[in-house]
Amino acid sequence: MKGAVMRDLIRDRWLYFMLAPGIAYFIIFKYVPMYGITMAFQDYQPYLGFFDSPWVGFKHFERFFGEPQFWMLFRNTAILALYNLIFFFPLPIVLALMLNEVRSSFYKRFVQTLVYIPHFVSWVVVVGIFYMLFTTENGLINEFLFQLTGKKIAFLQDPEWFRSMIVTQSIWKEVGWGTIIFLAALAGVDLQLYEAARMDGAGRWRQLWHITLPAIKSTIVILLILRLGNFLDSGFEQIFLMLNPTTRDVGEVFDTYVYVKGLTQAQYSYSAAVGLFKSVVGLVLVVSANWLAKRFGEEGVY
Repeated sequence: MKGAVMRDLIRDRWLYFMLAPGIAYFIIFKYVPMYGITMAFQDYQPYLGFFDSPWVGFKHFERFFGEPQFWMLFRNTAILALYNLIFFFPLPIVLALMLNEVRSSFYKRFVQTLVYIPHFVSWVVVVGIFYMLFTTENGLINEFLFQLTGKKIAFLQDPEWFRSMIVTQSIWKEVGWGTIIFLAALAGVDLQLYEAARMDGAGRWRQLWHITLPAIKSTIVILLILRLGNFLDSGFEQIFLMLNPTTRDVGEVFDTYVYVKGLTQAQYSYSAAVGLFKSVVGLVLVVSANWLAKRFGEEGVY
């Protein structure tokens, strides 16, 4: 047994060599920092370190769950996550299906490039563009509205518009990039299935429903499970840049709360407890979704 393993290692040594940087990355930047979770159960003091800081058990969790802001943070984070799940998650699938129907390779590549580009734009630039478009002071959209109706809308200051703006930004920036995996899955569909369907008289819609969607169903399920793992991860940078005093009640989420408590107020252990709570919820959602996927006959993540 040991000899067979050594032979496999020697035979595939270059594959393992290429895999080494990825493994090193995850060990150094993902697994080693996990020891910092102990901060959530300590009154961490930088000059004492992890080993000498006093243990306090679940003190910080009790404080967090007892805070008046807890339900506000949970509500805001959950609503934004649901908005993204309902409005953002299906769009890459729809876009991939639409691009898959395009027969002109030039036009297809042009559209793909056009929708991919925003992914490489930083959130600072994206938020800056939205400020220039929607601000009440010479904003392009508001100037257009003023010419039509004689009124301006405070999109950036109105709490009712905040969540819609966040989801719109996410869609514009990431929907094109999200199509890559689905287009790759669609490329693996056997073309003979479409030919057989056409011979049987199936139109484009029936081919889409009976061939294309079943072919990428497992990919959709896996990405949905992974998406649920980041359910409470609303994206710190985007929301932090969009927040202002008038929208804080609907826009403050766990990520921005951790930043305020951990970095600006130096409450390291308390912010670590909040972050750990987020991670545990994500783990529960991933395990539950994976179990449900297997119950319904899908492969799941593991």
